Amino acid sequence: MTDQTEKKERVPRRPNRPLLVLVCLVVAAIVAINVAFWGLLAPHLDIVNVFTKRPDTTTETYQQARQDTADITEQIEAEGIILLKNDGSLPLANKKVNVLGSTAGNNFSYGGTGSGAGDESSNVSFYQGLANAGIEVNPDLKSFYEANAASAIDYGLVGTDWNLYELPQSSYDANWAADARAYSDTAIVVITRKGGEGYDLPMDMADYKGSEAGRSYLELTPNEEDLVAVAEETFDHVIVVLNSPNAMELGWLEDERIDSALWVGTVGATGCNAIGNVLTGEVNPSGKTVDTFPYAVESAPSYYNFGDYSYSNATYANTSMFSGTGDAVAGQDSYHYVEYQEGIYVGYRYYETAAADGYIDYASTVQFPFGYGLSYTTFSETLDSVVDDGTNITCTVTVTNTGSVAGKQVAEIYVAAPYTTGGIEKSSVVLAGFDKTKLLEPGESQTLSISFAREDMASYDYSGVKAEGGAYVLEAGDYGIQLQTDSHNVVASQTVHVDADVIYNDANDGKRSSDEVAATNQFDDVSNGDGLTYVSRADWAGTMPTTRAAATKEATAEQVKALTDPEPLDNSETEDIVTGKKNGLTLADMKGLDYDDAKWSDLLDQVSLSEMKILVGNAGWLTASVESVGKPALVECDGPNGINNLMVGINGTQFTGQSVLGQTWNVELASRLGELFAAEAKANGVAGVYAPAVNTHRSAFGGRNYEYVSEDGLLAGKVIAAEVKSIQANGVYCYTKHFAANDQETHRADGGLVTWLNEQAMREIYLRPFEIIVKEGGCTGMMSSYNRLGTTPTAESYALLTTVLRGEWGFCGAVITDCTMAGATSDVNRSLRAGQDLNLNFLQDLRMTSDTTDTAAGHQALRRATHNVLYMVANSDALETGTAGIAATIKTGIVVFDVVVVALVALYFWRRHVGMVRWRKAGKPRGWISRKIHGEA
Repeated sequence: MTDQTEKKERVPRRPNRPLLVLVCLVVAAIVAINVAFWGLLAPHLDIVNVFTKRPDTTTETYQQARQDTADITEQIEAEGIILLKNDGSLPLANKKVNVLGSTAGNNFSYGGTGSGAGDESSNVSFYQGLANAGIEVNPDLKSFYEANAASAIDYGLVGTDWNLYELPQSSYDANWAADARAYSDTAIVVITRKGGEGYDLPMDMADYKGSEAGRSYLELTPNEEDLVAVAEETFDHVIVVLNSPNAMELGWLEDERIDSALWVGTVGATGCNAIGNVLTGEVNPSGKTVDTFPYAVESAPSYYNFGDYSYSNATYANTSMFSGTGDAVAGQDSYHYVEYQEGIYVGYRYYETAAADGYIDYASTVQFPFGYGLSYTTFSETLDSVVDDGTNITCTVTVTNTGSVAGKQVAEIYVAAPYTTGGIEKSSVVLAGFDKTKLLEPGESQTLSISFAREDMASYDYSGVKAEGGAYVLEAGDYGIQLQTDSHNVVASQTVHVDADVIYNDANDGKRSSDEVAATNQFDDVSNGDGLTYVSRADWAGTMPTTRAAATKEATAEQVKALTDPEPLDNSETEDIVTGKKNGLTLADMKGLDYDDAKWSDLLDQVSLSEMKILVGNAGWLTASVESVGKPALVECDGPNGINNLMVGINGTQFTGQSVLGQTWNVELASRLGELFAAEAKANGVAGVYAPAVNTHRSAFGGRNYEYVSEDGLLAGKVIAAEVKSIQANGVYCYTKHFAANDQETHRADGGLVTWLNEQAMREIYLRPFEIIVKEGGCTGMMSSYNRLGTTPTAESYALLTTVLRGEWGFCGAVITDCTMAGATSDVNRSLRAGQDLNLNFLQDLRMTSDTTDTAAGHQALRRATHNVLYMVANSDALETGTAGIAATIKTGIVVFDVVVVALVALYFWRRHVGMVRWRKAGKPRGWISRKIHGEA
């Protein structure tokens, strides 16, 4: 060898084939992942926003919104507290008091469970409310309760602990009463009850602690009776504070040793401040009852047909993704039903009418009438005039404060309609209008004008007494226009005469002025499908139930078929929709346009079928984005008693129960609440709320009565219409719920509670508040209910959602189901055809069958639902609060990842190509492994 080292020439090698296989496998896997992501996950990715979007709670806007709703909650409680009794012990003369009752501390009722629940951790407590009002509380008694009182069980979102935890007298020190008497001669006895979603109040306490068999949840327990008895024997002044969402049996208040009683309801975050202020006289109570308080709950007709009833020969399977959670059953279960046998005779409509007809003795049956409430002052009321102009009836009422302190008063106008035995059923009196005065100083007067439509005095003739096929009928005769202090006591009356029957149908006098088309029977299958004999004035004794119905019965063959084998969908529609056009419109262009404006058709032509399916089928606490028209994903949340974002655990101020809002009888206050509710929703990044709720207090045992306003539809409708109108005027859309006749929790979602009632009761009682909210509140959102009307789920009822809601009342907007994640109560395909627009669930687009996805009729239904949702959103400020959220970030991340992968793969193949060219030019030399195998050097 020479001194110079010879450099060996590098031999080109063939690019690595195993690496090629690996790269190809990786590319195939990434392609498969992309297909799955963009085909299945990406369209549903807006769902992620529900669980990740949180408000910035540090902003001034957020903090101000919270303070404003805290203030209005205290104000509503202040006007909603009802003074049931007062023999002079209120306002307090002695601000040193003994608080008796173990629930005053850790078990006080601020709200309820479920959608109307709230974060109670920072609420003003009962004791704090008293202290803030300058009331001193016996510290030894307070310490005793803190050390010994048991706490209720927390069942989470759905469920309520019905055990009652008042301590027995054996838990107290032998000298406690004497020691308390030495501290103060005044005792405040606190009695608490609860309410909540998923379960109704126990009608018998046999299975619960703290009471005994034969007593209901709405009666005092033995321990409470003992506590009240000790208070009566020990103290000069006994004041009872009733902290309950549901009307109770309160005959024991009539003991002369009980001086005063306040009904405070469920008080929300700051309502206890109002309780303190009412006790001291800083606030004069002006609340009125929203329900009738009978001495015995058994006196109500609904008592005998409320609760747990099952069909023995009809079953269903719960196929929901979260079946078995909350109050929903898992697997096979019987269908359940309830019969509204009382017809229109609900609450005061029964008690006043039965008493007027001599069927009951009113004084021994009713303790506190509907619309009742005392004051620390006195008022005189005069009915100055009643003017009937043929269209409207206007009452002029003058209210004068005749007492010594400032106060507010509610003027109530009732109508007493003529009744013919055996004719159209009528209550002896019906609330027709009301108004509340300003704060009147002693000696001050205010004149109120209370108007209502003449046609509102009409009754619905479902049985064809005077209108075959059903219609509203204003019968000839004299109508008493009565100023009353409550549903029972008349102050003054004048008469309006109707010369001849007015039948509001096309065959006679035309539709009512407030309707789009004449109302006619739409629910004959519900009225007559169960063979019920409804309660009638013509035969109280023969139709009034006196024993509870049997727990089970057989469904008829027709009922079984309707429940288990519904008729197939009609796919005869042949005109298909247009999709995917590029018309250059965005949803922002549509704000303020009429629902039928031609531009809507152009906008909807842009939306793809896939976008429609995703929008309709994925509305669990959101509405999905529709990129073709520039609609972002929007977050929605519960609930009736304030912001309750269940998905991220964010709560706003806990409002009072809606029944307390009703107790104010103040529509201006409800309007102010709506304004502030909307502001707090916006501060939380919420575009729409599942609220308010306006079902009926059909029974005192209704689990969610705290979420609902009243036994009376007009009161509920007027109050909530004011709230809804204000919420929407301030840019937030809201879904008024639960539409309709969803008045008990028991078995509500177990296959959809089969609900039997006649159409007169439906229209005059259970649909009435919703009707007012549509016509006067202009609501653009509605939530259907879990139950069925007869055998038809409300969400699948064309008669309810299309004929009545949209056709008769003129509703424009979107209807969402109640949450169907745990209970299978409706079918997405059938509900679409009925007029249901959104499913409060996820992935329901995957349950759409060929009836929806492959037919012109199905496509038309999807387009119509999309129109309804987009109309609702466009006529709010949601486009300003909406956000792409984390979903867009994830999509962007995937795109960036894909671009990087494509670049790297391209680089790899380019380098491999260069290597292959060099290798071929070199004569395809063997690699070292190949040379060794062939024995080459």
